[in-house]
Amino acid sequence: MRDMMAHTGLELFMEKLKRMIYMKDNPLVRNHPSVLSERPQFQLLYEKLGSMIQTLFVENENNLHELDEIKNLKKRLKDVAEDAHDTVDLFVSDIILRSKRLPRRSDDSEGTLDLEDIMKSILSIKEEFISIRDDSKMDSSPKTDLKKTQYAAVAGISGTRNLARSKTVWHEITVGLDHDAALIRDRLVDDQKELNVVSIVGMGGLGKTTLATKLFNDRFVVYHFDLRAWVTVSQTYEKHDLLIQIMSSLGLELDTLQASYSRLREMLHKSLMGKRYLIVIDDIWSTKAWDDLKLFFPNENNRSRLLLTSRLKEVAYHARPDGFIHQLRYLTDEESWELLRKKVFHGNDCPEPLIKHGMQIAENCHGLPLALVLIAGILEKEVERKDSWQRIARSVTSYIFSDMNWHMETLALSINHLPPHVRDCFLYLGGFREDYMFNRRRLIWLWVAEGFIQETRNQSLEETAEEYLMELVDRNLVVVHNRNSNGAIKRFSVHDVLRELCLEIATKERFYLRIPETHNRFNHFEAAPYKKLRIFADKSVSITNALRIRSYLSFYSYPATSYRVIKFSHSWMILMVLDLWHTKLDNITSTIALLVHLRYLAIWYDGDFPSSICNLWSLQTLIIRRDTSLEHLVFPKTISNLVNLRHLKCDTDVWFPRIWKRMNLLTISKVMLSDGAKNFVRCVPSIKKLTCLVNPDMKYDFGSLKFLETLRIGNSDMDDNMYSIYMPRCQKTSICFPSILKKLTLEECHLPWSSMSGIQSLPHLEVLRLLRGAFVGSQWDAGEEPFRQLKFLQLQGLDIKQWEASSTNFPCLRQLVVQNCDYLKEIPIEIGYIPTLEHIIINTCQNSLVDSVDKIQEEQYNEGNFDLKITVRKSWKYSWFPFPRNILRLKILILSRYMLHYPHIAPHHLEILGVQVNHPPIIPACQFTNSSRIQKGWRPNRRLFKRIL
Repeated sequence: MRDMMAHTGLELFMEKLKRMIYMKDNPLVRNHPSVLSERPQFQLLYEKLGSMIQTLFVENENNLHELDEIKNLKKRLKDVAEDAHDTVDLFVSDIILRSKRLPRRSDDSEGTLDLEDIMKSILSIKEEFISIRDDSKMDSSPKTDLKKTQYAAVAGISGTRNLARSKTVWHEITVGLDHDAALIRDRLVDDQKELNVVSIVGMGGLGKTTLATKLFNDRFVVYHFDLRAWVTVSQTYEKHDLLIQIMSSLGLELDTLQASYSRLREMLHKSLMGKRYLIVIDDIWSTKAWDDLKLFFPNENNRSRLLLTSRLKEVAYHARPDGFIHQLRYLTDEESWELLRKKVFHGNDCPEPLIKHGMQIAENCHGLPLALVLIAGILEKEVERKDSWQRIARSVTSYIFSDMNWHMETLALSINHLPPHVRDCFLYLGGFREDYMFNRRRLIWLWVAEGFIQETRNQSLEETAEEYLMELVDRNLVVVHNRNSNGAIKRFSVHDVLRELCLEIATKERFYLRIPETHNRFNHFEAAPYKKLRIFADKSVSITNALRIRSYLSFYSYPATSYRVIKFSHSWMILMVLDLWHTKLDNITSTIALLVHLRYLAIWYDGDFPSSICNLWSLQTLIIRRDTSLEHLVFPKTISNLVNLRHLKCDTDVWFPRIWKRMNLLTISKVMLSDGAKNFVRCVPSIKKLTCLVNPDMKYDFGSLKFLETLRIGNSDMDDNMYSIYMPRCQKTSICFPSILKKLTLEECHLPWSSMSGIQSLPHLEVLRLLRGAFVGSQWDAGEEPFRQLKFLQLQGLDIKQWEASSTNFPCLRQLVVQNCDYLKEIPIEIGYIPTLEHIIINTCQNSLVDSVDKIQEEQYNEGNFDLKITVRKSWKYSWFPFPRNILRLKILILSRYMLHYPHIAPHHLEILGVQVNHPPIIPACQFTNSSRIQKGWRPNRRLFKRIL
């Protein structure tokens, strides 16, 4: 039933029915008499619905899948399944309301489950399918073949039209493509004799075809190649039609109506033999299309080239894994304004009163050439009206969509071409605010909770969701802004034009409802057309009658919103996603425990942990936003009731109770393990990502956590007092790491450098961050043992003076970061000879260390290695200068008083006070510092210095 899972929610509901049948669902209702009495109905629904899903999605004959009648039946079955899902969930919720003696719904029929209408709908769909199947068998010319022929004809006409259009693009105004064109031109005319493939990839509207046309008509390219041809593939194509396009572009005359496919292929092959040719393959959408096309082109080692344009990186990699793939970028704000100005004023100057608004409009197009071209067409009609430009500047995207044409259809192709499950994930992004910066992990957790993710045998739902996100990246539908140290996506966004397109498609399909700030009240009438209502709200809204809300995500920051949501929780009984991360709560009432179907909960709450949350049996993700200055959050023992909880994230430290039940947690943040890890490790055997605080006097064994890939360890005794960082530390900490570990961060663990050998032996470790106080000792000798897979190493705030290492210790290292290591004098010269090393970053370190890095780079240049990148960020901390006498006296006074009360502070630690001295109390020179070590105590001193100045 794999194809069934491509449709949101079907698999989710079938799994729920199975749990109800086998009494493995919510413990609050699984043994309730009403549920036990309805088990035969659950069983019957599971069989009938499962049989119809199997018939429509799995066993359906190939020639029926594309029929409009069958597609309509699939949609109807999905709607019926959603109705059934709501009915079952409301039935369960009403049982819980009765058990708590709370008011029930007005239409509640004393705890009975009415599935009669749903069963009739399933039977009707089955009968219609049998009728369509029988009619199809009697038809000697299947409709699908006719449709294929029609599609082919349309594709051929479209291809010709696109070709004609593409050849006129060269005469249009282009901006920001010269550098791109030069890079690709060099690849097209280089000395490589073998037939080579060069690819241009990027989202729709970035100018791939424009750039390809610019190259196609480039004078040097025209001179270099004997023959040039252009073929536009598009999503639907016929090989016969592609051959005709290529041959027509080459100027060959033939009777296409009489020529067969094999005859055309033979003619094209002969025409290209012995010639150096360039073929532009524009708008190719699939690897299959490439496999069909590559057979046309002979390789005679005469420097012929194929130039591909595609929205999909996958196609480019498939065509030539080691080939040159050029990722087309967005325009800068300056280039955007230049293009807009040239399009509107045809190269003339922009009138002075319009410049400010014009630049704002260009900036709001976010570098997308297609958006700039569309808005230019609107501005051109309003060239004399400043008020119109001002109005357009405030809402660029809405004006673009008011002029819907084939340009927008080209962007819609990118969305409609997505697999159904990935398409739902992408449409979901349109519900968030404009310019919203997505956090990868939180979004993935939302996708899982919504039921978008296909379950597979060999990987978790989160891993599958990661693949969906990467597919969106490869299709150039999202813009990546930040990556983690291991290269994984951290934050990304969606272009405004694509977001608006997602919102429009989602609204038409009733996929979700977005409530903008201008909206005041929401009622049941608005919810009626939606089968499964998801709400994205920018405004405080009253929702009192909508009984079928599945998701509610609030972006409104006024506390009244959150209170209203909780107050009317009786109307949210089948809610699965509740995100109030942006909405601060003053209190959380016990009625939140009634949301028994909730799978995702994000709240902003500074109070004690609400024990009522522990009754949310279905909860998978719990995110608690808190003021980081608050003390740790204490969880009750009933937290173990959340047997389905997979992700637990809190902004402050959390105290986990001693529990005996096993939990299915995959992620937990900032858990305090002051009493050791034995009990905790036993209760979370499946944990994959753990952030914890340990006691420096105890031993910790994480070796039994066979799935733990990411581990961050800090010190539970870390003190906010600025002097505590220099207190003598007990060095009895002992930590055993699991062999599966890939990412490790240590801070204030005070381990001896001799224990590094245990970390070096980890076979899968890729990222290692050693932060302040991670190890104690002035020398780190890496010895002979290598970090076998380490790709990223960060040393920050360590007290080491000498580091001895060779290139053999880090055979796979790609990036080295050294930051605030105030006493480290140099980086080993051998580090530069690591063959995989790409980047060294130095931030706020001694000048001698910077000199050693310069020496490394110089040696690598001499060896012919010009790829190693060096980045040095110097702080004013190492810019020595004399102070005025009054400030100098003040500093000496402060130092003398602090040293009187803290005699253990060594002179070289005095930089914590904003001063670094050679031999106190004689201070020949001093310096400011912006060290991260300076915390609360530094601010008053700085203000005092300002007053004296």
